[in-house]
Amino acid sequence: MSADNKAPKKSRRKSREFALQGLYQWRLTGYPAETIRAQLKEEQVEFALIDGEFFWQLLRGSIAHAVELEALFEPLLDRKAAELSPVEYALLLLGTYELQHLPDVPYRVVINEAVELAKSYGGTDGHKYVNGILDKLAAQVRAVEVAAKQAAPRRKGAE
Repeated sequence: MSADNKAPKKSRRKSREFALQGLYQWRLTGYPAETIRAQLKEEQVEFALIDGEFFWQLLRGSIAHAVELEALFEPLLDRKAAELSPVEYALLLLGTYELQHLPDVPYRVVINEAVELAKSYGGTDGHKYVNGILDKLAAQVRAVEVAAKQAAPRRKGAE
């Protein structure tokens, strides 16, 4: 293994985690994305380990498109979006943004990442709720990708 391969990879998962924290803060305070990014960068030692461009795309994009994104996921909810916990709301906003605006990220990755974050930061069964909503949303927003994945023969030992 060369020295280049030992360099730490910028973490997209950690980028999503910081984006979640930023969206949570935005939901509670209404601060602009630039202010939230500056605060996270200053306060979080691990910020240097993330994919900063990906984080900024997620945070800025989710906030900028919040009304559009909420309109996509709210019909799938069992209550109004305003009644969601701030963590569930932020996760659904983040996941919806990725499904809608980042087609290069496979829908299964988007859902899995949101579920893992929900397990860490959400309520007891919040991950199940987030999974169900994003799964239904993926079938609408990424219908071709979902259908192709469902039609593909499963390999033994895959996934």
